[in-house]
Amino acid sequence: MSFKGRDIISIKDFSREDIDHVLDTTELMEPLAKRGSDMLRGKILATLFFEPSTRTKLSFETAMYRLGGNVIGFAEPKVASVEKGENLADTVRVVENYADLLVVRHPLEGAARLAAEFVNIPVINAGSGAEEHPTQALLDLYTIRREIGSIDGLNIGLVGDLRYGRTVHSLAYALSQYKVKLYLISPELLKMRREVLEETRKRIQVEEKSDWKDVLSELDVIYMTRIQKERFADLAEYEKVKGYYRLTSQEMLKAKKKAVLMHPLPRVDEIAFDVDYAPQAKYFKQVWYGLLTRMALIGLVLSAIK
Repeated sequence: MSFKGRDIISIKDFSREDIDHVLDTTELMEPLAKRGSDMLRGKILATLFFEPSTRTKLSFETAMYRLGGNVIGFAEPKVASVEKGENLADTVRVVENYADLLVVRHPLEGAARLAAEFVNIPVINAGSGAEEHPTQALLDLYTIRREIGSIDGLNIGLVGDLRYGRTVHSLAYALSQYKVKLYLISPELLKMRREVLEETRKRIQVEEKSDWKDVLSELDVIYMTRIQKERFADLAEYEKVKGYYRLTSQEMLKAKKKAVLMHPLPRVDEIAFDVDYAPQAKYFKQVWYGLLTRMALIGLVLSAIK
């Protein structure tokens, strides 16, 4: 298989073989992340972030620097000609003249795919509205494999905002390539999007629940998410579900000792700060694994790695 010049828009475009190849390549990145590499010297990554970001933007930029390349871009549209009314298609057609690879985050669903249609260089989707976040799904899978040893055979619970959370949409699609049982745990108002649920159920066993207490002890992976206030059109609806789930150190006593607790971050109040010291808590390690995964993806797409 070749990733050379490939757009990374949706995790649905990946076969299990594709995913496993990315994860295998990620295994090789740790020494390069620590000592650096010049495999992408002369290459330029452009980050076009129309929405706020900490981890995704900084990890893509760090990944490129660790591989010897350079980075240009913007972190908010106010500093770009978008503020003057320039549309997305024109923006990406301009920037492709400066870069070898585009990483795009945008509040509208379908934005990354649209960008890919207008340029001749590869595009990586760094989050498109409430739709998908494919590189997050890949780093999540790598975290599970690295911490547990494999993905097949696990009971995995996705908890919180499953309606608007793009990370869980991509992760559910990705997990459906493996032999897992998936628990979708959310309030009624934030249940998993119907198209994600239906497609995932075609491949694996899926259960929807609103109360996690009866399944917490069965889970090998607990994937917490925040309730995303910024995605609600009606703030009264947000107030109904705000703080619906809160994982405390007392609750963690019910979890398996070898369970893995994950979160795409940022968190608000869904994981208490004292849980950070629980042996199952891996969300800050997840950030490191995200750097390694994005190094692997950039290297593959720019054909520095086969």
